[in-house]
Amino acid sequence: MWKFELPWLFALLPLPALVWWLWPAYRTKAQAVRVPFFHEMAGAAGERPAPGGVRLRRNWLQRAMAPLLWCLLLSAAAKPVYVEPPVTHDSPGRDLMLAIDLSQSMSTRDFANAATGERMDRLTAVKRVVANFIRKRTQDRIGLVVFGQAAYPQAPLTLDHDAVLTLLDQMQIGMAGARTAIGDAIGVSVKLMDASPAPQKVLILLTDGNDTASAIPPENAAQIAKHHGLTIDTIGIGDAAASGEDRVDLEALQRIADTTGGRAFRALGDEAELADVYATLDRITPVAVKHEIYRPQRDFYWVPLGAGLLLLSLYHVVALGVALLRARTRTTAEAVQIDAAKAEPDHVH
Repeated sequence: MWKFELPWLFALLPLPALVWWLWPAYRTKAQAVRVPFFHEMAGAAGERPAPGGVRLRRNWLQRAMAPLLWCLLLSAAAKPVYVEPPVTHDSPGRDLMLAIDLSQSMSTRDFANAATGERMDRLTAVKRVVANFIRKRTQDRIGLVVFGQAAYPQAPLTLDHDAVLTLLDQMQIGMAGARTAIGDAIGVSVKLMDASPAPQKVLILLTDGNDTASAIPPENAAQIAKHHGLTIDTIGIGDAAASGEDRVDLEALQRIADTTGGRAFRALGDEAELADVYATLDRITPVAVKHEIYRPQRDFYWVPLGAGLLLLSLYHVVALGVALLRARTRTTAEAVQIDAAKAEPDHVH
């Protein structure tokens, strides 16, 4: 589709005609000497003066070109553009960070395989369920944080889910320490997602213990997350009746979720139940895609501008050729007259 970005400039089309019509003609005064025998002098010099002084030569080509060049100049100034078909750019509307507990208690073999009923450790079950969850979130940027005695970023927010799955598979129990630092995991997640431009930012925090090693209390970390627009969904997979490091603090996880507007879940040692938790999270956090539609434009102001310059250049080339031809013709005619005058016989009186 063609259009002019500044079409109002065409209102200036009648401007030259208005100036010619309304502006007074330019007149000059010059000193002159009146000679009563001017015509005799002009005749002696072989010239024939026009009556009333010098008359400007009328050039129909100039009069035709002037309005055409003015139209081309205004067309270039109005910025003609070609608007191409719309292009849709899809970008993630949500960023997901997965914080996974790797403390020593994750080695407890109290999860049952959904298919065979075989017992497996907690981390193995978490890896399988989380991997399926990641594969479904094709339009979200996903990152990983691991925590034990300290919290570490495992994968930054990215759309390269294959890389995230590889790093998930490489997680090992105890690689972040034997204890549990839930508050630090939230703090690291907030820092990783602080620069995210996504309108929605979600942290899914999974742990099987209670906070025993954080530099910042989990409730305070949750307040900071809320201030940065981060929603936290918590999943507790440990034993609430256990003691010490192995006891999952479901009340604390509920408070963290409530503070940030998220939800708290619990899985009781069954892989299928944990998968149901992530399926619920998948439903309540549907894939959000931000659609940006724009139409590329190509400028073509140079076409009328170049046409005007080319037309003006051609006119001057033609005018120069005509002037040279006339000068040569005049010179030839004068030479013929001189030769004819020399050839006339002298009259003797």
